[in-house]
Amino acid sequence: MERNIVSPTSIWGKWWEPIRKWFYPTWLGYETSTRFYDYGQSVYNYLLAQQDQVVPDIGAVGARAMALSLSVATFTICSVFLSVPACFILYKFFEVPNLTSTPVESKLKTIF
Repeated sequence: MERNIVSPTSIWGKWWEPIRKWFYPTWLGYETSTRFYDYGQSVYNYLLAQQDQVVPDIGAVGARAMALSLSVATFTICSVFLSVPACFILYKFFEVPNLTSTPVESKLKTIF
């Protein structure tokens, strides 16, 4: 019985297996970074649209500086706390042969 057990191989072939552990986390990092860049840009545009309410308190230059700093903070916080851990987990998923010890994992790895 144990002689019939075959380790799963990717449907893309043997050449894909060493590449996928780097490709998928890199792709996830790129996709989430572009999404978080859009979030930061939306924060900047929203704060500039609300500039009339902020200008009496900190002035026009202060409102622009606040919009810029908050948009950069949005991008940085989202990237550090969401993208980096997700990419690391995805890398470990493809690096370790049987990370979760479930049959679903082996089926997923053969597809990807």
